[in-house]
Amino acid sequence: MAFESTDLRSTLPSAAAAPATPERFSGSEHVQFRDVPPVEKTETISTWYARGQNFVVGYSDLDGTAALSRTSQPDEYVVLLADDDLEARVEAPGEELTVSGRTMIVVPPGDSTVTITGRGRVLRLLTTKSEDIAALAANAGSYAEAHENIPPFQPWPDPVGGFRVRTYDLTVAPLANPPFRLYRCTTFMVNFIDPKQGPRDPAKLSPHKHDDFEQCSIVLAGEYVHHLRWPWTTNKANWREDEHYTVVAPSVTVIPPPSLHTSEAVGAGTNHLIDVFCPPRFDFSDMEGWVFNAADYPAPEAR
Repeated sequence: MAFESTDLRSTLPSAAAAPATPERFSGSEHVQFRDVPPVEKTETISTWYARGQNFVVGYSDLDGTAALSRTSQPDEYVVLLADDDLEARVEAPGEELTVSGRTMIVVPPGDSTVTITGRGRVLRLLTTKSEDIAALAANAGSYAEAHENIPPFQPWPDPVGGFRVRTYDLTVAPLANPPFRLYRCTTFMVNFIDPKQGPRDPAKLSPHKHDDFEQCSIVLAGEYVHHLRWPWTTNKANWREDEHYTVVAPSVTVIPPPSLHTSEAVGAGTNHLIDVFCPPRFDFSDMEGWVFNAADYPAPEAR
């Protein structure tokens, strides 16, 4: 790990732990949505999909009104309104509510409809239990076989008070350092970082690794270089070349464990990247005050 001493990530338990290095590794995934046609397109909305081992990201450009429905949804899923000019009406059995602006919406299992109006970017996060959506991912073929070093998906405990529609403001003040804005549910953790202007200082990158989960980095604006490095093992046949992969918005990158990685904003204007984890991260959840809605969603007792 390489964090500055003032960055609280330097105190994470994983920053000091050194488990045994596995012998085999999977590669990264990069899906740039402008390079492929939308899977779903109407007069008002265009949608693309990309996936990781446990999750699917749906990215939509909206100009007008669109209804996004799920029938017999097996688990909680997330809708992210990424722009201020969006409004959503959420309908689930026994409840209906409306939200506007940058908001994280957690939708319960079962039947639901999220009707969104306005102009902007909408993201949906579903687990691969939603097999119909997983099959639409541009990189679905890459996961025909399970990727290495990722344990089977296990949802986190049910929310306090049971499943219902929950909404969270994505404009509240983030943590100070790192400037994270973290929310979780039973299936996902979302780190909705604020946009930045101009390139990242190349003298202040933060290379780090995860031992047993993928990181999904979604570029909403600008241009980034994702730097990745895999361990060397005794078997040279399993070595992988370093990677310095440039992506432009909108894009999804899936970073595999246990690659050393950091993402560098290089665009001259606005750069905006958010991170998604499925299921939620234990290390971030163990940090007091880091997860803004921890009172709604308890962490598992057993690790």
